[in-house]
Order: sequence, then C-alpha cells, then structure tokens
Amino acid sequence: MQTRFEGRVWTFGDDISTDHIIAGKYLGTTDPKVFAEHAFEAVDPTWAKNVRPGDMIVAGANFGCGSSREQAPVALKTLGISAILANSFARIFFRNAINLGFPVIECAGLRDLVKSGDVIELDLSDGEVRLASGGILRFTPLPPNVLEILEAGGLVPKLRKELQTRPTG
Repeated sequence: MQTRFEGRVWTFGDDISTDHIIAGKYLGTTDPKVFAEHAFEAVDPTWAKNVRPGDMIVAGANFGCGSSREQAPVALKTLGISAILANSFARIFFRNAINLGFPVIECAGLRDLVKSGDVIELDLSDGEVRLASGGILRFTPLPPNVLEILEAGGLVPKLRKELQTRPTG
C-alpha cells in the first residue's frame, strides 16, 4: 500500500457536511462517477472539474458531519483525492472512509498552516506532513489495524482475503 503521498491542497473550513460533499439529489444512483462529478457542487460548481488525481483536502473540525451517507467518501475517493487531513472528523465519515480504503488523518492545526494550491507531502507510516514551507507537522499515526484495512483496499477486501486464507474444516 502506498503510505506516502504528495499533492496539491484544497482547503475547507469547519463542519463540512456530507450534504456539502454530495447533494442528496444524486443519491438515486449507485454510480461512483456521478458522485465524483458532483462533489462539492453546491459549494463550488467547478471544483470537481479542477481536482487532479493525488490532490488532498485539508479541513478544519468535524469534517463529514451530517448524514451517514457512504457516497460522500466514495465521491472524493473516485475523484482521485488521495487523502483528507482535518482537525477532526465526524466518526461515521471517518469509519466509512477507512472501510472504503480511503486515508483520513486527524492532523490538528494543519488547516492554519496551508492554503489552497500548496503542495504537501503526507507520510502515513511516520505520522508527518511536510509543508510547502519546508516545515513538518506531526500527527498520531493510524493504528496498525486501520493501516491493515487501508493496505487491503478497504474492509470488504480485507475480510475476503482473511476468509480465503482461513483453514476450512
């Protein structure tokens, strides 16, 4: 699994809800490409068109609050966002993202140190972010069980792999 990422930053504030990420009117489909095309449409109708694979989101507190819709992290992952770093996450969003194999990192204070367009480097295993200024901000690395889920590509692939290697009988 990739544990190091480098990408351009998109910044958001506090209390970004799943409704901000993907509006309820798009939930009639199961096509992740539709979700990706309309990500943050109500905030900025051109945002999804300007995202490049590998970009990262840096946000304030309570990212992913609101409904428990799994389509929100699906939209961002499908769009090519490599990771989300925020002061804090709504717990259900955090868990949905991890279960999808999508890195989400609590990194308090990062939002105040970056601006949209900055390029940062994220190292999941070392628990650090290298800022455009050259500074380093450390965060508590994800626990090994969460890293295992990310490494497998999500919870379902991890469980499938474990069931295939389990002895029968």
